Amino acid sequence: MDTFIQQIINGLVLGSMYALIALGYTMVYGVLNLINFAHGDVLMIGAMAGVTILKIIQTVAPDLPGVVKVIIAIAGAIPICVAVNLLIERVAYRRLRNAPRLAPLITAIGVSILLQTFAMMIWGRSPVAFPQVISTDSYHILGALISPTQVMLLVLASLSMFALVMLVEKTKMGRAMRATAENPRVAGLMGVDSNAVIVMTFAIGAALAAVAGVMWGATYASAQFAMGFVPGLKAFSAAVLGGIGNIYGAMLGGILLGLIESLGAGYIGDLTGGFLGSHYQDIFAFVVLIIVLTLRPSGIMGERVADRA
Repeated sequence: MDTFIQQIINGLVLGSMYALIALGYTMVYGVLNLINFAHGDVLMIGAMAGVTILKIIQTVAPDLPGVVKVIIAIAGAIPICVAVNLLIERVAYRRLRNAPRLAPLITAIGVSILLQTFAMMIWGRSPVAFPQVISTDSYHILGALISPTQVMLLVLASLSMFALVMLVEKTKMGRAMRATAENPRVAGLMGVDSNAVIVMTFAIGAALAAVAGVMWGATYASAQFAMGFVPGLKAFSAAVLGGIGNIYGAMLGGILLGLIESLGAGYIGDLTGGFLGSHYQDIFAFVVLIIVLTLRPSGIMGERVADRA
């Protein structure tokens, strides 16, 4: 039972990060019908910016509590990621909104490579150690262990997702986003500024990626220029698993993917004598993804809809 609870905690922590990243994918897809494969690298920019900000804080105000330092790092990383994502939208995607779907896809891959190259030029090729400003003393919960960093991640992820739901469901901008996602042409006829909605969508996705990036670095104690590829790919898989274009599906898919990876690596790894252990945890997530998409191509919470005219 202790092992089960520990794997559940690990899965929730990992799934929370996947969910934050997946929301960026699913929001952009819902509004633009575009898959932004550079989104994982926005997370990387957030993590690297967070490292730099934390090092500055360590020099200027070393006596601040660790949690405050991480929150300041997140607050500093968010505008950087938002600026990068808005630049990507303005330069790379805006002119391709009505282009065939293959063109934005190839552009997104090119933007991803550019971001990795720029990050490598700024921060170097080697992994950068993430300053350990939060205590590493773990809390005991029903025989399992959870670190203060993991608690902070779960709290921030929950607050971020709750705030996003409130924004989408209860505000005027949220109604405009839902209207644009439903039918951009009709929304435009009703007075919705589609450019403003798209810009806001990219900004929100970047802010969530910044939170996930800084907390990813804090959790695994390192960051490097290519770190965004695998989390981005898994978060995209989570969005597809839950039903891409559905924000609740992205959250559900992210949490499920984290739990599947954690439980699969913990239990199936033991049953196979470690052959399918933590080094092969990607197998479990993608096998489940293939099964779900085979049985329900629209994802768990997705709906079968016709392509836009």
